Amino acid sequence: MPTPESKDDWNITKGRLRQKWSQLTDEDLKFVEGQEREMARRIEKITGETHDAVEKAIKEFSTACTFSSPRAIRFTTRKESKLR
Repeated sequence: MPTPESKDDWNITKGRLRQKWSQLTDEDLKFVEGQEREMARRIEKITGETHDAVEKAIKEFSTACTFSSPRAIRFTTRKESKLR
């Protein structure tokens, strides 16, 4: 999943995630490059959703935004993690 090109892109994605899971706060969805896994874990813990469900929602909601950076908000699946 690519890094948002702008703060506006992430704000759009954040808004969509908060519509899906209203219990999330701005602090829960704070994007810090390099700490994407920690953010996903926070979302999983708060919502009770699985890693795959959180990853799918972030990808789904972020596809409407414009992205360009090769650095990625990358959420590896457990299967991918075992391959590394």
